[in-house]
Amino acid sequence: MSDLQTRLTALLDKEATERDYELVLVEVAGSRRNPLVRVYLDHEGGITIELIAIANRWIKELLEALPEMANGYTLEVSSPGIERPLVKLADFVRFTGESAKISVAPEVEGRKHFTGTIAGVEDDHVLVELDDRTVRIPHSAITRAHLRVEIDFSKEGTADDGI
Repeated sequence: MSDLQTRLTALLDKEATERDYELVLVEVAGSRRNPLVRVYLDHEGGITIELIAIANRWIKELLEALPEMANGYTLEVSSPGIERPLVKLADFVRFTGESAKISVAPEVEGRKHFTGTIAGVEDDHVLVELDDRTVRIPHSAITRAHLRVEIDFSKEGTADDGI
């Protein structure tokens, strides 16, 4: 994680918590001169467009006060989406039983990528059930993780299904 991303995460997490939001993830991309700052938020009961608009205002106020942002930046505030990023150990606890895709560095058991069912957390390891075994992945080795959602389009529906 970049230094700027780490500082923004700490700053925004504190403010989000005070405002009853959950900061899911902060990503910083692009150039140092004009960075792209992506902020993913959630809220108990679900995030709405209105809550995102409100959050956009207070996040912008916080960013405008930082010297690193004096040359400009692009801000994107959104929900974590259906394939929600998993960052904190608490995320893996919350989504135990769900399918996830996890990337690691360095390799764990000779692999860089795992797709399986989250079986829980043990100490600082995420347990992932694969087809034939459970793998213990050190949380510190996870570089990227997100829920994996599969939609079955083979099921037939009709206009009378209430959709």
